[in-house]
Amino acid sequence: MKTKIITFIFILGYSISYSQTKLADKFFENYGYIKAIELYEKAVENGDNSVHVLTRLGDAYYNNSNSEKAAYWYGEALKEHKNIDAEYLYKYIQSLRSIGKYDEADKWFKELSAAQQGDSRLKGYNPDEVDLYAKLTTKNKVIVNIENLPFNSENSDFGSYIFDNTLYFASARGDDNKVYSWNKEPFLDLFEVPLTDDNGLITYGSSSEISSSAINTEYHEASVAITNDGKTLYFTRDNINKRNKLKYDNEGTTHLKLYKATLENDQWSNVVELPFNDDVYSTGHPALSPDNKTLYFVSDREGGLGQSDIYAVKINEDGTYGEPENLGEKINTEGREMFPFVAKDNTLYFSSDGHLNLGLLDIFKSDILKGIRTEPENMGSPYNSGYDDFAFFMDSETEKGYFSSNRPNGKGSDDIYSFNAQQCKQYIAGVARDSKTNIILTGVMVRLIDETGKVVEEFFTKDGGEYTFTVDCNKTYSVVGNKPDYKEDQQAVTTAFDNEKVNTVDLMLEPLIIDNQIVINPIFFDFDKWNIRTDAQYELENIVDVMRKHPNMVIKIESHTDSRGGDRYNMKLSDRRAKSTRDYIISRGIDASRIESAIGYGESQLLNKCANRVKCTEEEHQLNRRSYFYIVKE
Repeated sequence: MKTKIITFIFILGYSISYSQTKLADKFFENYGYIKAIELYEKAVENGDNSVHVLTRLGDAYYNNSNSEKAAYWYGEALKEHKNIDAEYLYKYIQSLRSIGKYDEADKWFKELSAAQQGDSRLKGYNPDEVDLYAKLTTKNKVIVNIENLPFNSENSDFGSYIFDNTLYFASARGDDNKVYSWNKEPFLDLFEVPLTDDNGLITYGSSSEISSSAINTEYHEASVAITNDGKTLYFTRDNINKRNKLKYDNEGTTHLKLYKATLENDQWSNVVELPFNDDVYSTGHPALSPDNKTLYFVSDREGGLGQSDIYAVKINEDGTYGEPENLGEKINTEGREMFPFVAKDNTLYFSSDGHLNLGLLDIFKSDILKGIRTEPENMGSPYNSGYDDFAFFMDSETEKGYFSSNRPNGKGSDDIYSFNAQQCKQYIAGVARDSKTNIILTGVMVRLIDETGKVVEEFFTKDGGEYTFTVDCNKTYSVVGNKPDYKEDQQAVTTAFDNEKVNTVDLMLEPLIIDNQIVINPIFFDFDKWNIRTDAQYELENIVDVMRKHPNMVIKIESHTDSRGGDRYNMKLSDRRAKSTRDYIISRGIDASRIESAIGYGESQLLNKCANRVKCTEEEHQLNRRSYFYIVKE
């Protein structure tokens, strides 16, 4: 007998927990995170430590921006269950970082990376990365205006660098009598063009060869970087000897080398080869760190990871250089990494055909120089295309810059494009009102929720009942309005790719207290049953909320049926349903003394003609199947 009692208690506990979890799921799916948290935590108290409940608790807190609680529940899920989806691992790491537990976050990052090598979901612990290709081709938050520059030629032009209102670039527009055998164009030289910025409107002067006879030779020069003081120029050049003739390796190949020049009397002079060049591999594409203490470059030297890698070398105070260091596998691949550029905010930009791309060379950015070792981010369209896109340069303060590409419809084989990146933004705005009276409502908590279910922003309406959110373009949001004694209103909004558009969404909240009743949607029961279904529980939570808000309120419950079935049977069935409804409200912490009565009236109080043996529609019968919650004491 004792065993049977214990088994019954276990089954009862499981049933209660299961019911609470189903109801919690319904609130969670409708963004009712506070109520969902309450119910999930009750389920845990009743012994439910399933991965579903623990991760849902983590998600509910995460979506409500409570990182401390989110980290706790994700941590509990990891303690109880060895294998949880990478989605939750990602959120756990993000939550730990958010509360400053960087060491613990790094520990999980390393352990899980080692344990799940090759799992595509672990690309930065972001489950969306598995669909990266679609993501790259979708314009999302930024409007990027690109322009083919007026000084591009019929030949190759690329590699922009701005210093002191002058744009430096490489071009094959030189001597047609001496051409490069690979592309049948003249050899590259360095050119410059003055630019004028008139309140954001940039105009370009005439282009000319760089103002120094010491720089350009009969062979290739390209890719410049200039120190902050304007006194040192780094550039790439073919390997030539003292007689300005090409030098070859044993296989007859001429490699690239890095050089520097110094400014004297407004002329570049004293051209010096850098010490880490070699005749048997190429070194080129210079870039400087914002403090000018590190030089970045590209090389296919021995010991690299791929066809060409990006390296860093320290520039010492005495002008000497440290040992070149490969930037490692977070940046370099088995393919080609080229054209590094470091912006003022220390973001590294580079081109690669080894990372996931849209075709050939794509432009990427990385925070590795800031100590953040996440995967490089593909810049996407329109910076990248199915062709070679490279030589990125940007002022991170203005979001303006340049890149080069051989995409179709250009003027030459490679062209320079300018870009102006603007954040595409829209607004969601409206007024909160009472749906019955149209009266403006103050004190409505309006939540903006993104596609993942995360609460982006909250706003409380004031005297005018108005709210406004600034949102991204090309996204779907939910706007949810909540106020005590009202049913919430939820509206979906999809923003187009249309900058500064205002999406008007008024919220109409339905009052729960009308005259002497608490009015909710009909409560449905299964045929011939009186147990409270999940959808009924969801509606009854409105009653629970009102009674919690008004601790002295006393109600009485009435339940009614339609005329189908026997009169005595319907009376008993409705009474059982009324009492089940009462018992559910009490189970949610409402004192039993606050429910004066719970009585079923069967079919004795019909609202229409649909008595026994009267033919009626289903809608007419439905009108009679109802429950009332009368307020007998406020």
